[in-house]
Amino acid sequence: MGATIDVRTGEWTERESHITGRLDSYYEYLLKAWKLFGDEDCRRMWESHRAAIHRYLADEVRGELWYGYADMDTGKRTRPYYGALDAFFPAVLVLDGDLDRAKRLQSSGFRMWQLHGLEPEVLDYRQMKVVGGEYHLRPEIIESAYYLHRRTGDPRYLEMGRIFLESLVKHCRTEAGFAAIRDVRTMEKMDAMESFLFAETLKYLYLLFAPDSAFDLDAHVLTTEAHPLKPVPVTGH
Repeated sequence: MGATIDVRTGEWTERESHITGRLDSYYEYLLKAWKLFGDEDCRRMWESHRAAIHRYLADEVRGELWYGYADMDTGKRTRPYYGALDAFFPAVLVLDGDLDRAKRLQSSGFRMWQLHGLEPEVLDYRQMKVVGGEYHLRPEIIESAYYLHRRTGDPRYLEMGRIFLESLVKHCRTEAGFAAIRDVRTMEKMDAMESFLFAETLKYLYLLFAPDSAFDLDAHVLTTEAHPLKPVPVTGH
């Protein structure tokens, strides 16, 4: 998939493919629509995209797993970029049953977080250099830690959560709430706080540390905004 299409002409206006913003929720909802409604068309589309994502976007660097950018027509890699929005993908991989890739990708994302003490919006993972330094209080990496902990019980994901929380308090806490960061290399605060901090970031932190009985992940599908929905029973026709 490319990133942008002209809906009047059907022409692609941005032909670079990736798993970050503008494509992330599309991929996530293909899988979740299948889980929620038993939609076989969405299952087939997800499986087709999944194969292409692993083939063309996955990137092995220093023994680490990352997902970068590629040309939608040729599959040729274009940019070695991964960032805060891409960090949703381990959670999707968990939901898809691919724990091995999910664990490896989460480890890469955690390294990105530890580079400066908060994750940047965009990282050149080959050089381990920040390309976009903002931190907008995003939830995705915490969401993935939650999914992995629920599926594996591994305490390493609780430890990740502790570091995420302590970083938020140290660098983002203000008298009025939590501030986004202009650049993680300087930790300069912005006068801004998105509502998804409460709707998702802090919710996933709570769920990560709450007992399993607090929320039955197996009985629900969480939307990209962390709203729990119960799957529709699939009946024969």
